[in-house]
Amino acid sequence: MSRAMFDLLLRGLWETLVMTGISGALSFAIGLPLALILVTTDRGGIFQNLAVNRSLGLVVNALRSVPFIILLVAVIPLTRLITGSAIGIAAAIVPLTIAAAPYYARVAEVSLREVDRALIDAARAMGATRWTILREVLIPEALPGIVSGFTVTLVTLIGASAMAGAVGAGGLGDIAIRYGYQRFETQVMLAVVVILIVMVAGLQWAGDRLARMIDRR
Repeated sequence: MSRAMFDLLLRGLWETLVMTGISGALSFAIGLPLALILVTTDRGGIFQNLAVNRSLGLVVNALRSVPFIILLVAVIPLTRLITGSAIGIAAAIVPLTIAAAPYYARVAEVSLREVDRALIDAARAMGATRWTILREVLIPEALPGIVSGFTVTLVTLIGASAMAGAVGAGGLGDIAIRYGYQRFETQVMLAVVVILIVMVAGLQWAGDRLARMIDRR
């Protein structure tokens, strides 16, 4: 492999990390509050409001049901409005976030619903406010699952960022399409696949380790 191609792969790796990191952070910042709202406004929740719960659930389900490649194209007007362009790293972050936030919301919701109801009832019996229950009981008890779910979301984002390369978003996916597929450079395609496997394996290992550390506390 030439030096120029090696540098190109390094740049693609960096672009993929940037896309995944920023869209992952935004997805966490949006998805976790969505999950909390879905859980606490459901029937029997500490902020029960079925109208809000059903409406938000419909929006989340609608966004999750759209395949990423279709969403990528459908939000181009919004992407242009926000970033001024439909291609490049910044442009890819918009659809990646829109796709990942509702996905993570549902994943985190599962962890929050698994918190023992008896702990919440005990906190209520001791006079804890709803916000105290949310802050001191619900989130801490669900934290290992929240971290594990975020790890899964990041892994999904790595795959989605590679798919975004098919429409000029940059990153490893763009390199795989332009050089590995269109120019039949098998060595480049193989290198991209290996890098993606290492990234996913390393991320999954780190996320699982962090979740176990939190669970032991």
